[in-house]
Amino acid sequence: MKTRTELSVWTRLLGLICVIGLVTQVTLAQANITVQVDKPGAPVPKTLFGLFFEDINFGADGGLYPERIKNRSFEFPNPMMGWTKVDRSEPKAQLHVFDQGSIKDTANSHYVRIKAPAGNKGSGLTNEGFRGIGVEKGAEYTFSIMVRRVDGPAGHLRVEINEGDRLLGEARVSNFTKDWKTYTATLRASDTSSKAGLTVLLEGEGTVDIDMVSLYPKDTYQNRPNGLRKDLVTLLKDMKPGFLRFPGGCIVEGRYLDQRYQWKTTIGDLDERRLIINRWNTEFNWRLTPDYYQSFGLGYYEYFLLSEDIGAEPLPILNCGMACQFNSSELAPLEDLDHYIQDAIDLIEFANAPANTEWGRKRAQMGHPRPFNLKMIGIGNEQWGPQYVERYEVFAKVLKQKYPNVQLVSSAGPSPDGERFDFLWEKLRALNADLIDEHYYMAPKWFRENAGRYDNYPRTGPKVFAGEYAAQSVGIASPDNKNNWECALSEAAFITGLERNADVVAMTSYAPLFGHVDAWQWTPNMIWFDNLRSYGTPNYYVQRLFSVNRGTRLLPVLLDGSNKNGQGEVYATASLDEPAREVIVKVVNTAATAKPITIDIAGPKRVGKTGNTFVLASSDLKAENSLDNPTRVAPVERQITVSGNQFPFTLTPQSLTVIRLALR
Repeated sequence: MKTRTELSVWTRLLGLICVIGLVTQVTLAQANITVQVDKPGAPVPKTLFGLFFEDINFGADGGLYPERIKNRSFEFPNPMMGWTKVDRSEPKAQLHVFDQGSIKDTANSHYVRIKAPAGNKGSGLTNEGFRGIGVEKGAEYTFSIMVRRVDGPAGHLRVEINEGDRLLGEARVSNFTKDWKTYTATLRASDTSSKAGLTVLLEGEGTVDIDMVSLYPKDTYQNRPNGLRKDLVTLLKDMKPGFLRFPGGCIVEGRYLDQRYQWKTTIGDLDERRLIINRWNTEFNWRLTPDYYQSFGLGYYEYFLLSEDIGAEPLPILNCGMACQFNSSELAPLEDLDHYIQDAIDLIEFANAPANTEWGRKRAQMGHPRPFNLKMIGIGNEQWGPQYVERYEVFAKVLKQKYPNVQLVSSAGPSPDGERFDFLWEKLRALNADLIDEHYYMAPKWFRENAGRYDNYPRTGPKVFAGEYAAQSVGIASPDNKNNWECALSEAAFITGLERNADVVAMTSYAPLFGHVDAWQWTPNMIWFDNLRSYGTPNYYVQRLFSVNRGTRLLPVLLDGSNKNGQGEVYATASLDEPAREVIVKVVNTAATAKPITIDIAGPKRVGKTGNTFVLASSDLKAENSLDNPTRVAPVERQITVSGNQFPFTLTPQSLTVIRLALR
């Protein structure tokens, strides 16, 4: 039997062993992140983080393009889609749709005739807008309409913004002539509504023809006529994107070749732009959108302006003679590719040629004498197979001879691996392609597990354009996918690998960009909006933190002495911002617990005594932002004190942290 003294000694010894064990566990759990400032790597491309725009989810008409009137020129296949006849009294007026397409080939052949008898107190039509018309109290909207008087006095048109029986604004236009003329008026909204309508009434006796009915906010980005929706452009500009890819996406291809996107029909006067069906019109049975068409009020010229406004390189994507392979798979014969290639040549001239050339003159006439300095274009969207390779080769041969400094973006198909993917990479590498566009819509776990995807890619040959990616919370193209924090956090882990391999990965973009909360076809999307409000998702804030804190040169990072990423649920990357003389460290902690780490800024340079951190985190992996709670998951900025080049730091559970440290 042991004495009381012996028991006391053993008790203290066991306690000491337990304490040592706990300390050892904490030490083992602590990661050491070494940033090798003394071994700077490759430059970080200015285009590393950019934007992918496609007219899906009402992203253009009804979204970025803020025209309030749907089917404003009556050119939908059903010319009255979006419109309802209105009669305020007896006797009723006659309303007819006319088509002068048999007289002349025009993009705007339809118009409406209102014939009102004597005693009429108001007859015409109401437009429903894009899931309603959004107006804000006190804001001004420009109403415009093309009118010609056919017969009778035809005194005036009364214009109203209504929500049910509520009158939110009104104006009149009058003095019509026998010739087509555009008339304008300003309406000031007396209240806010996202579900209003616009009514146009002929009051009194007479007959008039009307066309090109428009209600447009005066407060657009840069206050431009035909300008873009201010809040949405601001969200884009705040990301400091390196490029803007447009107009898609699958709409470049069209279901059939005659429905493909043709850039020349999207420039010039608005009433000369030829409307076509949107490829997403009836793509998904669970989200049929039969009223989804492209008016091209937002056309190629406006895309170039938007790129310039937000400081992004323009990246237009052109059809290569192939319709969507998920739909018809129609092909243009190889011997019929000349006019497709000519479209590409003319586009480069439209963007880059002096104002005294044919296409440079068209650009100048639209209001931009200076060239846009286009540096790259895409040949096809998401094509695959030998049919794509042989068409790309014809394009590349002509364009590289004529414009050797314009880079060409080619396709790796719709999947991140597999037979199609491998075939395209082999063929395009042999053709010395500039950039190969890879797409991956995968589960969140895939993104976490593939953070090292590009660690072993060849360092020579074509560069990678990660052109479309987004974590799918349920399944690819599922209507139940969510923009939740688990998806965004998993993407953040993956992006550390994109940035770390910026010598191979030249460009990246999340997709799709926009979604209308009442009119979407695909989810998830980076930015959601209704007719008045908008918000960035957690995925948006991940993209923004990486883009704004891009840096100019890569810095090697060792995680516990290894250059392998994703060990112990911690992912890290670093860069040097040479103009600001700052080290930028980005760390992702996917664990549900806090992670104590040690950060070592290795090299002769000393860091300042304070630094700035931006932490994006949530304890709830299912957390989402919304119109009513737009910043539920959003970055929090704070200043930290740094004890030297080596200092402790605790990572918030389930977080992306950006640390900026000044070099002294």
